[in-house]
Amino acid sequence: MPGLHATLSASGAKRWMSCPPSARLEERLRGIFGEKSTPFAEEGTKAHSLAELKLLREKGRLSEDDGINDFNYDLRRKALGDIPKEMDEATDYYAEIIIEKFLTARQSCPDAQLKLEQRLDFSRWVPDGFGTGDAVIVSEELLEVCDLKYGKGVPVFAENNPQARCYGLGALHCYGVLYGFKHVRNTIIQPRLDSVTEEMLTTDELLQWAETELKPAAELAWKGKGEFNPGDHCKFCAARAICYARATKAMTIFKHGFETPGVIPDDAIPEILAVADTAIDWIKDLQAYALSQALRGQEWPGYKLVRGKRPPRKWVDEEEAKHQLIRAGYEPEVYTETKFKSPSNIEKLVGKQAFEAIFATLVTQGDGALTLVPESDKRTEFTSAEADFSDITN
Repeated sequence: MPGLHATLSASGAKRWMSCPPSARLEERLRGIFGEKSTPFAEEGTKAHSLAELKLLREKGRLSEDDGINDFNYDLRRKALGDIPKEMDEATDYYAEIIIEKFLTARQSCPDAQLKLEQRLDFSRWVPDGFGTGDAVIVSEELLEVCDLKYGKGVPVFAENNPQARCYGLGALHCYGVLYGFKHVRNTIIQPRLDSVTEEMLTTDELLQWAETELKPAAELAWKGKGEFNPGDHCKFCAARAICYARATKAMTIFKHGFETPGVIPDDAIPEILAVADTAIDWIKDLQAYALSQALRGQEWPGYKLVRGKRPPRKWVDEEEAKHQLIRAGYEPEVYTETKFKSPSNIEKLVGKQAFEAIFATLVTQGDGALTLVPESDKRTEFTSAEADFSDITN
């Protein structure tokens, strides 16, 4: 029986497919240091629980046998504790999309089913491979797997997404015996970014990908074989700070301009820029790792733990502090400040559509600062002509 976190998890598929040995390296590190929950992970867990509750209530209203009534909903919602407004709105957005998809499926297939928090087994292609499908819609010819992403720091897209495809395979393995699905649609819903993306594949296309790309990479990763391959996928790897391959790649930044005294030649700058972000990220990760280990008791020769700059002072009791100022003869306007909220905060207050309707002519936003990026970046290139004629166009 696999543990709570699979060695070859669906969420880590992009990483271990790109860098097969990283899976076993991460596993060893988890064995040594354990796993720590983060506030972001806990927030995501609560959002998923709330979203499931809302969908169960909607299923109850649709007379589905596995739904719940409003009374059960209220009880279970209270058990989740305080629900921030943003989380409430985000999970409403998600639930509305899922129910709309479910009702649409029923139009062509009256027996369509909506399955929530389904354990999806894709171990036919990935050893001990399993995951949880947030919402799976089963109909005669179309199988749809929907994934809620509550985070907003990193946009996630469905196209060519290994995690979504693994979930699709798990759902196909679970329900494919009973239905003749022609297509599998993977949908990723990221409410806090107003993002809904989809990838539609034929069952043959999905199975071919599983056999030719997923399964071979999984076999290497399971055995701890293959080549280390640093890249963007390192971002969420537990070994990112102390991975020798990543450190080696980062260190290539220092091979330029040190053979003889002088300046770095212009023709070397692009190659340095190409690894600069990797070097900066790795150094930051290494610093964070060294600190975390020092807090665990690790002693680093030549280094010690000290207290940094103290944070700003805070009132223990703000109301009592105000009373003391009043007793001392100060008027409220002396010690209080008022400031109009920012456009972003007002948009959260009134909603995006109302904000655009009411404040469209009352908001301005400057251009982003110029930054140098690789040619592969999808943003439109800034040209000197834009600068030359900006005064005219303005």
